[in-house]
Amino acid sequence: MATVPIPVAILTGFLGSGKTTLLNFLLKDPFLSDAAVIINEFGDVGIDHLLVERADENVIEMASGCLCCTIRGDLIDTIHDLLARRGRGEIKSFNRIVIETTGLADPAPVLHAVMSEPGLLAACRLEGVITVVDAFNGMATLDAHPEAVKQVAVADRIVLTKVDLLVGREGEDMLFAIIGRLRKLNPAARLLTTHRNEATAERLFTMGLFDPKTKTADVQTWLAAEAYETAEKRGRRSRRTHSHGHDHDHDHGHDHHHDVSRHDAHIRSFSFSEANAISPQGLELFLELLKSYHGANMLRMKGIVKVSDDPSRPVVLHGVQHVFHPPVRLPAWPDKDERTRLVFIVKDIEKPMIEGLFRAFTDQITGGADAFTDKTLSLNR
Repeated sequence: MATVPIPVAILTGFLGSGKTTLLNFLLKDPFLSDAAVIINEFGDVGIDHLLVERADENVIEMASGCLCCTIRGDLIDTIHDLLARRGRGEIKSFNRIVIETTGLADPAPVLHAVMSEPGLLAACRLEGVITVVDAFNGMATLDAHPEAVKQVAVADRIVLTKVDLLVGREGEDMLFAIIGRLRKLNPAARLLTTHRNEATAERLFTMGLFDPKTKTADVQTWLAAEAYETAEKRGRRSRRTHSHGHDHDHDHGHDHHHDVSRHDAHIRSFSFSEANAISPQGLELFLELLKSYHGANMLRMKGIVKVSDDPSRPVVLHGVQHVFHPPVRLPAWPDKDERTRLVFIVKDIEKPMIEGLFRAFTDQITGGADAFTDKTLSLNR
């Protein structure tokens, strides 16, 4: 077995987004020649021309070198089976796992499975989420389906497909509209298109937390906290502009047949930083309260945290709803910024609720255990 955890990437996207077409394209890329790909049904992926031999009814080896298998009822069982066969030398070794979800899937349960199964934690770690969006039909899909909104909100990479269908002035307006909406939903995700083969495997699967070439974490890229801060500031300026009693005509001659706020208004993202360290006990209690009060609506949380027992070695956090990956200690800070940095993508949660809760625990370092009072809990009721 490898001495470093195997990165696991989630490929998601709503029905008709072009996810399967993208997967077919990516499987031909040498970058994924040593990957294991878990898909829902072989019938969804046109890989017949790539087959070399059938290892058994569930695992096949393709001409590209990839292994491909179906989800046999339970995703965790499938991953365990792949790892066991790899360990016994029954199938070729692989250095990455790619999981394709169904088009209707809420990505959260798949993330839960990867992040919480004790038997997988030593061998695997979540690399990130790639979400495919249809540029032509994307606005209507986001209007109609909250699952599609969540798929975009939790993504580390967003791939726009069918851009070539957007022609003329109307097509240009549609492209600007969908890009603007995706940026508002997820300001930090890297946005790529399939146009002119821009969405290559290397661009999609180097998501920052783990670089296969160096075996180190690029936490700054992974967090992309600056993008959330910029989006927050832009949002505050926009709200101030529209709250000064100005009479704006919002018709502009456009046919607003979609209600942009139907689902999007409930999704928000923000980040904050803190120079003071938090105690290990405080961090544990903060995470427990976070899950208890906000778990159902916490779509994703990422962070690097200064802990008082060893401030020179920060802890990396990663959570999805009620499930958190076990905290991982880094050997040192990845950059000169030695502050805690936390990023949240949430539904119907205000930033002060979470920021106030966290700062109450950092105040304990200087204020003693009594600094955490019922007043802090009231922030989250």
